[in-house]
Amino acid sequence: MGELITFLGDNRAKLLEQILEHLGLTFISLLLAAAIAVPLGIFITRRPKLSGSVLAFTGILQTIPSIALLGFLIPVLGIGIKPAVFALFLYALLPILRNTYTGISEVDTAVKEAALGIGLSKGQLLRQVELPLALPVIFAGLRTATVINVGVATLAAYIGAGGLGEFIFGGIALNNATMILAGALPAALLAIIFDQSLALLQNSSARKLTQLGKPLLLVIPLLSSAYFWPQAYAPGWSGGFPPEFMGRSDGYQKVVDTYGVDFTTTILNNALMYEAVYEGEVDVISGYATDGRVEAYNLRQLEDDKHAFPPYYCAPIVQKKLAEENKELVDALNLLAGRINDSVMTVLNYRVDFDKQSPEQVAEDFLKAQGIWQPDRKEGGETLIIGSKIFTEQYILVALFSQLINGYTDYDVDTRPGLGGTKICFDALRNGEIDLYPEYTGTGLQVLLNPPQDTLQRIITQPDAVYRYVSREFKAQYDLKWLAPLGFNNTYALMMREAQAEALNIRTLSDLVQPK
Repeated sequence: MGELITFLGDNRAKLLEQILEHLGLTFISLLLAAAIAVPLGIFITRRPKLSGSVLAFTGILQTIPSIALLGFLIPVLGIGIKPAVFALFLYALLPILRNTYTGISEVDTAVKEAALGIGLSKGQLLRQVELPLALPVIFAGLRTATVINVGVATLAAYIGAGGLGEFIFGGIALNNATMILAGALPAALLAIIFDQSLALLQNSSARKLTQLGKPLLLVIPLLSSAYFWPQAYAPGWSGGFPPEFMGRSDGYQKVVDTYGVDFTTTILNNALMYEAVYEGEVDVISGYATDGRVEAYNLRQLEDDKHAFPPYYCAPIVQKKLAEENKELVDALNLLAGRINDSVMTVLNYRVDFDKQSPEQVAEDFLKAQGIWQPDRKEGGETLIIGSKIFTEQYILVALFSQLINGYTDYDVDTRPGLGGTKICFDALRNGEIDLYPEYTGTGLQVLLNPPQDTLQRIITQPDAVYRYVSREFKAQYDLKWLAPLGFNNTYALMMREAQAEALNIRTLSDLVQPK
């Protein structure tokens, strides 16, 4: 609990921003859903034959998994607020529509006949009798829709729409329970507050609900506009960064501390960052130097002129005991040592990302070109488990490791690609849940070891010194062994659209400090 309180205190500005975004997403979608569902619910009470099909259709929308729905909407609406609000709007339709239909349909027939008998028109009957009597039931639908949307809105962070899901996704990527709770608890608290507030309204008399109608018409648009409050005062460049980059000690905060540059940040997963900067939805993204999408999207890598990022040379790391007892395994993996330079890795990534070839096929083609591919021995021996992080390059490396082990040793291989971020893979290796995975020297240095500042400054620009340091310390502290580096340096890099960078004469990270 103490760690959570400290985290919330240190990130209170970001927490407030996320709460406002969450409120905005929830109430924009509720306002739109109510504007459609209430009139539609009234309409189908007048056309009973349509009610079954309309309710069935909105019910089908409710069954679509939320993460899948967001994925379907990205090609149509892009990323950010538009697909998030549209998805939440669809989820809010059913409870409001069904309760509007039910509330009006269940008004006593004798009451309606009496109202018509005293001369009320059908419009007056609706406004003065049916709607006031149905309001508690309609509010129950709004209450259900609100709770649903507060929960589902956490997924909006997955597509760059912000909200409390940013902390949740960041915590998952970093295996940080405190960060997950920092997003989950406020979201749950918002759901409880809104649910109980609407419950009080629901249990009020019809007359009181009618009296509260005008204030509510003012409050709901105000809450809906909350999404845009943080953006109205947002400084500097707009940046789209993945959760792990935002949370790592060698990531976003390192850039801010080193260069003093201001960003208005949007959390994006790796698959969406490049599309976002290409479409101009953000100015700057964080990427990897060997990513094939850099050239495909015509992006400029900005020079890290103050060395915020260390070298990130890739190598397999394995349990020390496993490496010492299995020279054949080490020899097989070390066949890759020095064979993959930056340009080669970029091409391999491009073939998977843009040519849509499988990582396994790309790995096999590379090994054959190097003359080191061998068919599986198929001995049915002991099983080794290879894990990886959740981006293209790691999937290719897992395939390379797997095919070499199958071809040169008696081991069988079980691959676990896409486990998550650095911390998840590292903890899985230490706990014996996997036997090896590809890691980067800079990540080992700054994220997993976090050495004293004087040590860091002494070695950060020297790739060989960084490798020797992480090899020695991993062996001493964690009983893990770094094998020989593969040859490429997949350092973090901040990137912009080439045309924008050229127009503004941005070539280095220091250039970002100048006024936009």
